[in-house]
Amino acid sequence: MSFEVIEATITSMQAALTSGEITSRELTLIYLDRIAAHDKNGLTINSVLCVNPEALFIASALDAERASRGVRGPLHGIPILLKDNINTKDQMSTSAGSLALAGSYAGEDATVVKKLREAGAIILGKANMTEFANFMTDGMPSGYSSRGGQTLNPYNISKPTGGSSAGSGVAVACNFCMVSIGTETSGSILNPANLSSTVGIKPTVGLVSRSGVLPLSTSQDTVGPIARTVTDAAIVLSAIAGYDESDAATGEMQWKGHGDYTQYLARGGLKGARIGIPRDYYFEELTEEQLAIFDAAVEAMRGQGAIIIDAANIKTARQIVYSSVVLNEFKSALNAYLSKLPPGAKLRSLKDIIAFNNEHPIEALRYGQTTLLAAETTTTGMLTETPYLRDRAADLRLCKDEGIDATFAEHQLDALLFPADFGARITSRAGYPSIIVPSGYTSEGVPFGVTFAGAAYSEPTLIKLAYDYEQSSLVRKPPSLKSYV
Repeated sequence: MSFEVIEATITSMQAALTSGEITSRELTLIYLDRIAAHDKNGLTINSVLCVNPEALFIASALDAERASRGVRGPLHGIPILLKDNINTKDQMSTSAGSLALAGSYAGEDATVVKKLREAGAIILGKANMTEFANFMTDGMPSGYSSRGGQTLNPYNISKPTGGSSAGSGVAVACNFCMVSIGTETSGSILNPANLSSTVGIKPTVGLVSRSGVLPLSTSQDTVGPIARTVTDAAIVLSAIAGYDESDAATGEMQWKGHGDYTQYLARGGLKGARIGIPRDYYFEELTEEQLAIFDAAVEAMRGQGAIIIDAANIKTARQIVYSSVVLNEFKSALNAYLSKLPPGAKLRSLKDIIAFNNEHPIEALRYGQTTLLAAETTTTGMLTETPYLRDRAADLRLCKDEGIDATFAEHQLDALLFPADFGARITSRAGYPSIIVPSGYTSEGVPFGVTFAGAAYSEPTLIKLAYDYEQSSLVRKPPSLKSYV
């Protein structure tokens, strides 16, 4: 078999599948072999939490369908990993990395999984994640879960992976799958994509259904792809976006969605684009090395004809402080999710999970559960608390109306450009989309990216900009997986 799976794209993979150079079953076996060799041995990256026992059967069936009927689309026979907070109807549990939910089987696919299966994707398995989307406790390292252990950064194992979609980003970076699905509440796609040198699309809240996803925040949760290229990410986004009557957040996208996002993949997207850089506040934690990488990316964009507005500061940036929104929404959303599990489910509330953890402290509470306790004891789950209602209104005003929207209007912008994932706090509370693209590596080998952020449903513009920058720079390189740093 001559096909090289390392850094293959969906397009090159489909060409090989069409020509008969490889089958989806063979491809699945290659990925499983790489997981065995590098994720569970060698560097023991530990990004894959579980493998779908039905994956090879699904792959064989899709090979037979390809031979007899042709392909369903670009994802036909392509192996994909899911973050472990996304429901599947098969023999894989959905635990959000928690030992308490290790035996929790949803019985029904999440809407996003239904869409992937309809597109012909192979659900290869589930990726490790920061437990409960990093809402378990204080001081837990990114990429750690009591069920899955610690995911390592393959570029430098002494550095963080980012959270909470750590396994989703790392597995793609290491070529353990073609693409993966992550979720984000506040940086949980952008952060791990940044640190794994991958492309992450955090869609507008409501572009992709959250139905069947173990929740964190009703107002901020979203689901998106992590891939090695903008093209692959756009292909996956096209497959998973869409209206879902079971998720009210998707109601608006019926009129504002854009269908096939691959139509926006064309060179020249940066030419004449007005890109604002919010220098105030968002650059304070950058090292000189990271700043140099960012500035080089800006110059590359200028070279492609972008109009850089520097600085296009967000006037409310320093007013955006702690918000009680996620803390209050977590209990309400999680209890609703758990109540819908099949009859055999043992745990039906956040209180039950806390009790389980207390009964298994050595295995489940390595870092404690302070955040779970705060959500259970300081919120009612009714969303009537005055601080919550005021914080939700303040988040929309400071992040959306007087924040991003006002900055776009003042400078007539097409996008904002942030270093790494540093804009996640404001974009997440506004519910606005972002795309992160690799832009370089530090002297320690740690990846560093740039994020294009826009207003609601501006994914077409962001994809144009991200694709043109990516193609003009092409800086991504895979980790060696051969030696410790």
